[in-house]
Amino acid sequence: MEIRKAGIKDTGTVSGIVQATIAAVYPKYYPQGAVRFFSAHHTEEKIVRDIAEGKVFLLEEDGIPAGTVTVSANEICRLFVLPAFQHRGYGRQLMDLAEKKIFETYDTAVLDASLPAKGIYLKRGYRETAYHCIETGYGDHLCYDVMEKQLSNEQEKV
Repeated sequence: MEIRKAGIKDTGTVSGIVQATIAAVYPKYYPQGAVRFFSAHHTEEKIVRDIAEGKVFLLEEDGIPAGTVTVSANEICRLFVLPAFQHRGYGRQLMDLAEKKIFETYDTAVLDASLPAKGIYLKRGYRETAYHCIETGYGDHLCYDVMEKQLSNEQEKV
């Protein structure tokens, strides 16, 4: 297993991980309009911009892409692990990397928690700071929590 910074050539791979994970997991938690909205939110244009800014990381197992995370300032964004690679600790490793990078500079890590991931974040010490419910434009709503985690005494800025 290796985590590396994504390059522009990885745009399709990152987008594929994001879209495949949304399609497989999110319909179990959200109405179809919210799934479409969420899928449309993660455009290749946004992924290209984030890759160009050095914010996107790609996790591979034996050279096979399995997961991705984006770190933007003190925010963890676009964390996805393909369903076939879930329950192997890859999401945890991506979170560890993201938090390490954030806590080098900031005292607080922030993220928007989808319903499928909220329990994972709570176990990692994140707490809800806000709740949002937005109309998707497809007649459904997308609800999520904003969560944050403070730099603990055990963790030190590098």
